[in-house]
Amino acid sequence: MPEYRKIRCLVIDDELPAREILKKHISRVEALEPSGDCSNAVEALSFLKDKRVDLLFLDIQMPHLLGTDFIRTLKNPPNIIFTTAFRKYAVEGFELDAVDFLLKPISFERFLKAVNKVLQLNLQGNYDGVPPPANHTESVPPFLYFRADRKMVKVLFNDILYIEGLNDYIKIITPAKTIITKHLLASLEEMLPRHEFVRIHKSFIIAINKIESFNADSVEIGKKEIPVGRSFKLNLTKILNSSAASQALSPGNTHSFRNNDAG
Repeated sequence: MPEYRKIRCLVIDDELPAREILKKHISRVEALEPSGDCSNAVEALSFLKDKRVDLLFLDIQMPHLLGTDFIRTLKNPPNIIFTTAFRKYAVEGFELDAVDFLLKPISFERFLKAVNKVLQLNLQGNYDGVPPPANHTESVPPFLYFRADRKMVKVLFNDILYIEGLNDYIKIITPAKTIITKHLLASLEEMLPRHEFVRIHKSFIIAINKIESFNADSVEIGKKEIPVGRSFKLNLTKILNSSAASQALSPGNTHSFRNNDAG
């Protein structure tokens, strides 16, 4: 597997405990690299003159200059995750194209969700903080992180067979293991690349290239028969009939869904 350049992070917050928490969170994520921390916007401006970073964890309510005003002083700001104790700044933060907005105190689970959004910007080619890769070793990491069994687990997209929604939890099935984590299926659906994954039921998302066979009511992946919901059949049919899906499936498996099914 190729090596990927890590996302360089700068923490800007006037409160030392808040900086320490964020630095601890950053250190726990393999894809992130701590570049430094600053206690105010003036320090940050000086830091950014000499060093390039990819992602700012930026407090809004700071002395001398608000974080939102600080961003407006930057010609080409990196991606931003705002951190604050005040919900009232959320609208302004998103108007500045922030990736996410974290309310203090910031749990690791919520931090991880924001980081996964940044990883997805990478995958979509919208990550302005990182210059175009010169070679494959600096390409985008095709994975997400999930909190499970009191630790952070990296899940490669290519390893996922399917994902099952269980109310407020999801079950991620890979050939090697099953990961259960607190996450909404709909939220995860937005984070997965659409050309690789498709929702086929209110409770299931599948990896398109892992489909082994299918009929009018279900698909089979890894000896698991997964139902196809009525409202999802048309979209799945279009995908399976596309040229990309046709290459992923054997010639005898391409036929359309029809008729009655619940889900």
